Amino acid sequence: MASHQLVVSPPEALLKPLLVPNRLLLGPGPSNLAPRVLEAGGLQMIGHMHKEMYQIMDEIKQGIQYVFQTRNRLTLAISGSGHSGLEAALFNILEPGDSFLVGVNGMWGQRAAEIGERIGARTHPMIKDPGGYYTMQEVEKALAQHKPVLLFLTQGESSSGVLQPLDGYGELCHRYQCLLLVDCVASLGGAPIHMDRQGIDILYSGSQKVLNAPPGTALISFSDKAKNKIYSRKTKPYSFYLDMQWLANFWGCDDKPRKYHHTTPVISLFSLRESLALIAEEGLENTWRRHREVTSYLQGRLQGLGLQLFVKDPALRLPTVTTVAVPAGYDWRDIIKYIMDHFSIEISGGLGPSLGKVLRIGLLGCNATRENVDRVIEALEEALQHCPRNKL
Repeated sequence: MASHQLVVSPPEALLKPLLVPNRLLLGPGPSNLAPRVLEAGGLQMIGHMHKEMYQIMDEIKQGIQYVFQTRNRLTLAISGSGHSGLEAALFNILEPGDSFLVGVNGMWGQRAAEIGERIGARTHPMIKDPGGYYTMQEVEKALAQHKPVLLFLTQGESSSGVLQPLDGYGELCHRYQCLLLVDCVASLGGAPIHMDRQGIDILYSGSQKVLNAPPGTALISFSDKAKNKIYSRKTKPYSFYLDMQWLANFWGCDDKPRKYHHTTPVISLFSLRESLALIAEEGLENTWRRHREVTSYLQGRLQGLGLQLFVKDPALRLPTVTTVAVPAGYDWRDIIKYIMDHFSIEISGGLGPSLGKVLRIGLLGCNATRENVDRVIEALEEALQHCPRNKL
């Protein structure tokens, strides 16, 4: 027995039942869990190195290959949110002194540029105002000027609602001996992506958006070109936890006996497996079509309220997260608070460079229904009637 008396009492809050409100999450993520995913989260634990767990991990790899449309062997899930996918990509590909070209048209380009600088890469941001995207001509000019080993683009920039075109960008990068890294956290499952055909070398996403799984796992895949860059590094990656050679072995991607690296979030992997199974059952083309059609319906209803869509070109609007300009005279915080307090529906304000400029409405996975559109439009209409104007 310990010889000292306890100086901290049991917290009173922890002696009461856990209470979690029931809310419709129509922000940019996380999204509500699909019933089958929620059920998977209640299964009993097994060991992270049991043969049954390895089988589940193999099934997850196959699911990622399907949703990414890739045959890359170096495909796996990382124990961490989508942000860990970005760090894993940059930590493993970049070395100090490498030239790194970054498309910064929102929050995630800003993060990529900062991580590149921390690694010691020669980081070259291509800065655009929120709502902007990158043309092939702009990218080629920057590739010729900076001669980067890696280009970062965000397919679905959730902070501004922009969908970045990708066809031809991989081929362009390869002509300049550059690898292409794409963030599809906010777009995977809601917008078409074809990793192999589009020449994407590193692709990552997260579990908590269209997949309707809990936050905490990131999907990632590396082409053979990217794998060769990793395995020919002159220096070790800064992170041991995200070292891709260790993770590749642990996930059975290198034909060698699996060795312990870290304890994976077993229950979260159960949920991720089921979320990938749901997409496989619906079919990628069907889920892309559903998101496109329901979001088009949302955008029409928003315009019917007199709201202005932030992204002008319909072809560049992200089919999972729609942005509208904050209506004149309103404080955006009043609007989202009213909708939360009176309807238990979450929508969001801007993020990073779009903060204060937009409202963001997400239709992610099982939440992408016309019924949910009608619910959020009713809430918005009432909020615009009752929230004070000209307060700022």
